[in-house]
Amino acid sequence: MNFPADYEPPKVWEWNKENGGQFANINRPVAGATHDKDLPVGKHPLQLYSLGTPNGIKVTVMLEELLEAGHGGAEYDAWLIRISNGDQFGSGFVGVNPNSKIPALLDRSGPKPVRIFESGAILMHLAEKFGAFLPTEPSLRAEVLSWLFWQVGSTPYLGGGFGHFYAYAPMRIEYCIDRFAMEVKRQLDVLDRRLAEVEYVGGSEISIADFAIWPWYGAALAGGAYNAAEFLQVDSYRNVQRWNEAIAARPAVQRGKQVNSTFGPDDQQMHERHDASDFDRFK
Repeated sequence: MNFPADYEPPKVWEWNKENGGQFANINRPVAGATHDKDLPVGKHPLQLYSLGTPNGIKVTVMLEELLEAGHGGAEYDAWLIRISNGDQFGSGFVGVNPNSKIPALLDRSGPKPVRIFESGAILMHLAEKFGAFLPTEPSLRAEVLSWLFWQVGSTPYLGGGFGHFYAYAPMRIEYCIDRFAMEVKRQLDVLDRRLAEVEYVGGSEISIADFAIWPWYGAALAGGAYNAAEFLQVDSYRNVQRWNEAIAARPAVQRGKQVNSTFGPDDQQMHERHDASDFDRFK
């Protein structure tokens, strides 16, 4: 392999400096807590610790959709975890998610609190808990779960791959951007072809597959994330655009997108959510 003349790979990679870029301060090779900090606990059985990034939006959309469908037991407290401040490395958060990533959910509805981390696992837990948004018929269930895990496996190429090298890296590297841009376009084509056949990703009914995929390939990418929509020709994926607009128009989705948000206009940011009445100020 040919490396630049001024770069010599180390014999052993060790962290001894921040590597530049927007998220360099949290990119370290060790796990575990860096400081002691207990997590707050609210009044509801479901305690969510998150941030309004695409991965966080998956869960708040799911919770708001459950409430919209009449599942009162899905009431929840949503606490803000500011990853740029290192909140995810506090001892309390690490106790719920040893991987120190948002979102993390603590289900306190039973005799013993249950921790669930990784957004796909949280969606499955809630779907099975409330018997909603996950079909029970075997072939339909398999389809939904296949697309759920498609998102889990695909999106790192979009966010950590393309998004990082195109928008956040301290320097633009042509090879990296080209490689990940082509993969993102391939993924959009996969999704577009699927949505040419069905109304929602899993079939005729909305499901946790949509809640997982939409925040990335709908709200984020089709909405202009990384300022790359034109570069990626996002508008050319007409079926993705149709689906994106349909999901975005749902009242529960609009609420879920606001929860734990620290982006956009101040009057659209709900840093914490503890009751349905918290949305009244947005009306």
